[in-house]
Amino acid sequence: MMEPADSPSLDMVAAALRADSSDIAIYARVLTESLGESLPPGTVSVDRDQSVSDRMRGRPGKVSKITVRLGDQVMTLAIQRGAPVAEICKEVRGIVLSRQPVGVDQWAAALAKALMAHAEQNAATAEALRKLVIGG
Repeated sequence: MMEPADSPSLDMVAAALRADSSDIAIYARVLTESLGESLPPGTVSVDRDQSVSDRMRGRPGKVSKITVRLGDQVMTLAIQRGAPVAEICKEVRGIVLSRQPVGVDQWAAALAKALMAHAEQNAATAEALRKLVIGG
């Protein structure tokens, strides 16, 4: 359980997430490195577009889509025609019940809220959120 005195607030987590949302590659790194390791396996997935040159040189390619699954929420952030496109879905047993396109700020706020709810039950996620907020 997170202790109220030393836990980051929802606003602090949302602000930290929004700070990185302008570049999807940076966002992917934050989610996979900062949070991905503390979340259950399969929670954060990153899709990449690899050019022939990337494949030949063993590079991972450019991030094209990030998907975060927390509970029945599936939040995706993708690049389409050079612009970020965010979506929040409600999914139950692999069936999408609702799909809502949202702005990146709203997506970050929903992600922060879902992460905070998860952190209340998981100490590793709570610690990752603290590091995200303080920049450590």
